[in-house]
Amino acid sequence: MQTVLPDHRYAQVEITEAFSRLTDCDEELLRRFHAAAGVEGRNLALPLADYTKLDSFARANDIYLETALDLTEQAVKGALNKAGVRPERVDHLVLCSTTGIATPSLDARLAQRVGLRPDVKRVPVFGLGCAAGASGLSRLHDYLRGWPDHVALLVCVELCSLTIQRDDTSLANLVASALFGDGAAAVVATGRGQGPEVVATRSRLYPNTEHLMGWEVGPHGFRIVLDPDLTAFVEQVLAGDIKAFLADYGLTPEQVATWVCHPGGPKVIEAITRTLGLPPKALDVTWRSLREHGNLSSVSVLHVLQETRGRPDTPAVLLALGPGFSAELLLLHW
Repeated sequence: MQTVLPDHRYAQVEITEAFSRLTDCDEELLRRFHAAAGVEGRNLALPLADYTKLDSFARANDIYLETALDLTEQAVKGALNKAGVRPERVDHLVLCSTTGIATPSLDARLAQRVGLRPDVKRVPVFGLGCAAGASGLSRLHDYLRGWPDHVALLVCVELCSLTIQRDDTSLANLVASALFGDGAAAVVATGRGQGPEVVATRSRLYPNTEHLMGWEVGPHGFRIVLDPDLTAFVEQVLAGDIKAFLADYGLTPEQVATWVCHPGGPKVIEAITRTLGLPPKALDVTWRSLREHGNLSSVSVLHVLQETRGRPDTPAVLLALGPGFSAELLLLHW
């Protein structure tokens, strides 16, 4: 597994100042949201001064393609090197991203860059947002159950900063400007590999919740949709679904030794901790990832997984939430 971040790193206060100059939003409100986000610094696709040049969706998407390819190439080469796997051994490639679009898809371009075989099976995934890292791991698990001798590769890349909306003064956009960062991650998996084993997976799609999270797509590109009721909804439904998932395998939350949680934001992390009755330090790695890098969308849960040291021979839960509204759950065993 390998996480790669862009070279351009800034303290949160620098990003706050730059964003305030780019928009006509309420500066006092902007500073309050940025200070409350729990983020100390973020890595961005571009130098801060260059965001004034993003004058169209086409321009932003061109930069997305160039930067995403560079970052995913680094992530894939790093993950393959760590796993001791040559590129030509990869049989299956899943690539997830929700912050840019391309046809041919990004995975086709990446496969040629890193030297994957021409017959590699490719699955590009768009639209799962923050849940895509967890969902991608689940889809690798599904594939490897049928082909346990194969090598599967998951790649996630998100350049959230390139979706900046300079004319959007909504509260949702102010929250997004405070939280999201950029990065890529790659995971190499086999049916008989080392590291945490996937025991089971579960997806949960909640009907009539499309309004809670997503994009509004138009000439402006991707405009964030983030409903204020999101945290309350998470608190209402998630604990029950996690408990039901664990109960099917004879477990309770108290028996889970390790929690690998996507850092959706302070309120969401607090809601998960509270509703599951987790110990105060159970999500320390999640909090640290948020503090140091912000919310990297689909990349974040993979970064948290990379930084987590599970206890041997104990169960773990990996979870992420995304548009739909949806939850992705994995039961792991270290």
